[in-house]
Amino acid sequence: MKELRSQEERLAFLTEAFKEDSEEYRHLQTPADTDGKKRILRSLMNIRLPRKMDPAVLTVQDAYLQERNRENGIVAVNDIPTIADQGSRRAFADHISLWQGDITRLAVDAIVNAANSQMLGCFVPMHSCIDNCIHTFAGIQLRAECDRQMRLLRAKYGVDYEQPTAVPMLTGGYNLPARHVVHIVGPIVQIGLTAELEKDLADCYRNTLDLCAENGLRSVAFCCISTGVFRFPNKRAAEIAVQTVTAWLTEHPGEMDRVIFNVFKDEDWKHYEAELF
Repeated sequence: MKELRSQEERLAFLTEAFKEDSEEYRHLQTPADTDGKKRILRSLMNIRLPRKMDPAVLTVQDAYLQERNRENGIVAVNDIPTIADQGSRRAFADHISLWQGDITRLAVDAIVNAANSQMLGCFVPMHSCIDNCIHTFAGIQLRAECDRQMRLLRAKYGVDYEQPTAVPMLTGGYNLPARHVVHIVGPIVQIGLTAELEKDLADCYRNTLDLCAENGLRSVAFCCISTGVFRFPNKRAAEIAVQTVTAWLTEHPGEMDRVIFNVFKDEDWKHYEAELF
């Protein structure tokens, strides 16, 4: 196969390769426009079960995604001011940042993914959830690694094993700027908020930081765990996140260089801003 140098060539190749990989959608008509091809490719990646892929296709996928991430704008830790830089005098202000944007742009040691208990990512084509975005732009190797880890856990704990709330799983970041992804299942608010759910959310932050420290990871970006479809109240979630991270930094001096609270919605920015400044 000749080397594909442009993103347009890579996209066209990958669209056809992922169609060929899918028995159900093998004969799907390919749109002529670039945006249409992008939608088809992402959708086919989203619904694909973990299994082997032709190494030549993976090579093109990796080149395509890495260039896509560069085009989207990679944000390094040093590009993000600490809250101390912005005037905050709270404890550990020089170790904490608040950043609004796409978490898949962050070149940190680890980003945190709000996962479901199956730990295989979101299978809904083009869904806007963070789980879908992270798996899409990491590449299909991420789902494959999650599947390998879950198979080992099912062999140990039984075929019905699902990842418990607040138990983190560490994987590679693959084509993301981040070196690793920490996947964690947050608490789901079914009826109303309880003390147990609040403890579960705090454990998500604490256990993630413990896992990072155990693996020598010194910068981590947290998403807003359990808000959105998991229905944890945004304001209370921000309070718990900041309180728990501050307590952990107090208990583990020198073990983390930077903790980034990554928000996407303006509402969450306001809640974190109120806690941090």
